[in-house]
Amino acid sequence: MSRSTTRAARAGSGRAVRPPFRAASAVAAVTAVVVGLGVAPGGTAFASSAPPAPTPVTRAALDPSLVAGTGATVGFAEQEAEKAVTDGTVIGPGTAAYTLAAEASGRSAVSLKPGQYVEFTLPAAADAINVRYSIPDAPNGGGITAPLDVTVNGKGRGTMTLTSQYAWLYNQYPFSNDPNAGLLHPDWWITECSCVPDQTTPAPVITTPFRPNHFYDEQRLLLGRTYEAGDKVRLAVPAGSDASATVIDLMDSQLVAPPRIDLVAADVLAFGADPTGRRDSADAIDRAIAFAERTHLKVYIPPGTYQVNRHIIVDDVTIEGAGSWYTVIKGHQVTLGSPAPDGSVHTGVGFYGKDASVGGSTNVHLSGFAIEGDVRERIDTDQVNGIGGAMSDSTIDGLYIQHTKVGMWFDGPMSNLRITDNVIVDQIADGINFHTGVTDSVVSDNFVRNTGDDALAMWSEKGEDANDTFDHNTVQTPVLANGIAVYGGTDNTVSDNLIADPIREGSGIQVGSRFGSQAFTGHLWITGNTTVRAGTYELNWNIGLGAIWFYALERNISADIEVTGDNFLDNTYDAIMLVTDFPVKDQYSITNVHFKDIKVDGTGTDVVSARTAGSATFQNVVARNVGAVGVNNCGSFHFTAAGSEFSLTDLGGNTGGGTTGPWLAPWELPNTITCDDRPAVVAPPAPSPW
Repeated sequence: MSRSTTRAARAGSGRAVRPPFRAASAVAAVTAVVVGLGVAPGGTAFASSAPPAPTPVTRAALDPSLVAGTGATVGFAEQEAEKAVTDGTVIGPGTAAYTLAAEASGRSAVSLKPGQYVEFTLPAAADAINVRYSIPDAPNGGGITAPLDVTVNGKGRGTMTLTSQYAWLYNQYPFSNDPNAGLLHPDWWITECSCVPDQTTPAPVITTPFRPNHFYDEQRLLLGRTYEAGDKVRLAVPAGSDASATVIDLMDSQLVAPPRIDLVAADVLAFGADPTGRRDSADAIDRAIAFAERTHLKVYIPPGTYQVNRHIIVDDVTIEGAGSWYTVIKGHQVTLGSPAPDGSVHTGVGFYGKDASVGGSTNVHLSGFAIEGDVRERIDTDQVNGIGGAMSDSTIDGLYIQHTKVGMWFDGPMSNLRITDNVIVDQIADGINFHTGVTDSVVSDNFVRNTGDDALAMWSEKGEDANDTFDHNTVQTPVLANGIAVYGGTDNTVSDNLIADPIREGSGIQVGSRFGSQAFTGHLWITGNTTVRAGTYELNWNIGLGAIWFYALERNISADIEVTGDNFLDNTYDAIMLVTDFPVKDQYSITNVHFKDIKVDGTGTDVVSARTAGSATFQNVVARNVGAVGVNNCGSFHFTAAGSEFSLTDLGGNTGGGTTGPWLAPWELPNTITCDDRPAVVAPPAPSPW
């Protein structure tokens, strides 16, 4: 199937969904310091004689030592604005969806009025920065632009032109760009009124804008020269800015490698490509590809910005750029005269393998360039992804993908694809999705931030994904859904990934029988991953989720699932959840799940929440700073005299707990009913070394 996303059945998106079943994250309050003046969270000033401290380098807004060994190896240093020098106002921390704080890395950021600044101290030599920011939408949608001045050590002023044209979505799935629009689906249950609006008398008043989200965007800037560690990069909002507030979330800094030059290649300039971006270069790139195929050469795209407004079809070809900071393939979204056979009503920039129905593509190798799209709305039938189609025996390495619908979406069957060292940001939907029959493929060392759906997904919708691996990737702030999701399949692995700050209708890691996926068979290994500030609040169900959650909606989950060596840090609600949707709670169960060598540092509520029939084993699961009873066991809500329908097996070594004592107490085993539908939340302290 060639459509991109067909997941209208996402939690809370069905008709008249009844809930089957609020609190702050435990992000430590951060004090921003300016010369001679401190600014506390919320912006209250106080006297201070201490000099400003250097801006710390973080990963997932934590000390890097707390997440060592997980996530992608990246070439940049991340620094949080709320830990920098500023005369602005720190917002957050907060986890409530539809707020700027919740969508910020670390759940906190700095808001600047015109005339205010935030200043970062470079931790290492750098000649480039990337700024994650938010500015307001236009009153009727569509975005605005606003300036941001950049100086280093008070000199070399440059101006970034920020935009909110790719941010600010509203309303119910699949969302609207209109802040004044009424409900897209008045026949759906919404928590705001605990009702189905068009079936309620009197009709509820729904305020607009309804559920604003997807606030942030980011922008890269080459500084023109190399600056040294200790130099001060100041981001300042000039007086007269059209943005009433400019929110700075973080700054990444790096030393960019020199541009790569390939003299023995089919250079697209020789075939008429325009590096200024004024003329469309798609046909010229096609000619270079055709020549390279005849002569067995690579295609080389030198530094420049190349306008491409359609798909470039690739098969048995290598395409290299000079580096993602230098070679930019940038396109407009184009409205088609009539819908394409796959249902698309738009096209746009993208590199696509042939469709699997005609055999797909093989031996495709893409590296060293950026793809910048122009997607501002979510239309699930549109093929406006950065990379698409089917590509077997292929590699994708060192790309930067921004403002497409999905960074990379693959429709199998296909096999042996290697995706490494890419940066994917600011997507309307997923980051990378293996959809239908993708096998023996690897996604490794990629950095994914600010997706509008699952950041990384294996979706076995019509054919199972098998023997695939998601390894050592970093995922930050998926606005909707999960950091990593596995929907069916066999013998797949999710290992050593770092996942931080999921927002809503999902959490850190999901194992789900949903969206028409094939059954889980064989094994699923979830090993060595770290989640940070996951375990989110599920608005549609009005309960908290687990940082890792298993969801049986359409089938039993009964394959051998091994969750080993994972760390769940600063969980807003639960660390682990196993749940079956209430209408099918007597049809499906979750069994054969095994947790071993797990560390849980902080839960707002429980370590384990069971809202299903089934069973799981636990061995060497160590927990601390647990906010509620260790096991919240509701089973399938029949509350029988024989106990819960969900059983826990203690294999030893399960220690620690919190305010209520040991998290896995003997009296809870194997299936004591300890059901508290919505336990009170106790925000845990910030994570610390074990």
